[in-house]
Amino acid sequence: MATKITADKLNPSFADRVLQFHKELKYSAPLPPGFGVLNPMQETPGVLDLMEQFYKKFYEDHQPRKFIVGINPGRHGAGTTGIPFTDSKRLQSICGIKSDLPSTHEVSALFVYDMIEAYGGAKAFYGDVYIQSMFPLALVREGSRGGWVNCNYYDDPRLIEALMPYMIGQLKKQVAFGVDTSVAYVLGKKNARYFEQLNQKAHLFERMIVLPHPRYIQQYRSRDKDLFIDEYIRALKEGYI
Repeated sequence: MATKITADKLNPSFADRVLQFHKELKYSAPLPPGFGVLNPMQETPGVLDLMEQFYKKFYEDHQPRKFIVGINPGRHGAGTTGIPFTDSKRLQSICGIKSDLPSTHEVSALFVYDMIEAYGGAKAFYGDVYIQSMFPLALVREGSRGGWVNCNYYDDPRLIEALMPYMIGQLKKQVAFGVDTSVAYVLGKKNARYFEQLNQKAHLFERMIVLPHPRYIQQYRSRDKDLFIDEYIRALKEGYI
């Protein structure tokens, strides 16, 4: 047993690397007034256990993955479960992982998991693909009627300036997991604009493929969902759109 533990430490799996990254993930630098960060790994009991079940189930190997780069997690998806584009409903119904989390419904998760089914299912998809975001924690801002609402890292120039060094550092750490750096799959045109700026500074990926964001598809182009699913799968499996 001691030999196996030593070997595991010397050669951590993709799952081990992802889990260690998220256990250490935190943001403590100042933000512009009116903005905040949600960190489910530190703030929601049981999330790290659920993430361990998920990543050990789908990532317990040493295979490289294609990297899908989102914007930043929504409150009801990864902001609750810790797993990108995965709300608590789909965590149980599709990934087979039960939880005591509130039942959450995340708009983007609808498209993502329909695409995953068309790809060949969760095991096939997650065997090929790793997903995270430019900013890996949920961002919120003060709403006009009080309380907090979702926001994107690029919603305010001050926010981008504050977060850019952190985003570069976190993406560098994730590239070291063993992702395929020949191409990054970036979700959303505006996100791609800032990813390109970041990549010019950090030289992490050779090129990028820009895909429509799942939320945009689900909200505004749901009639064409099948066409967008085909676009995603063609890009991921064949490297073009």
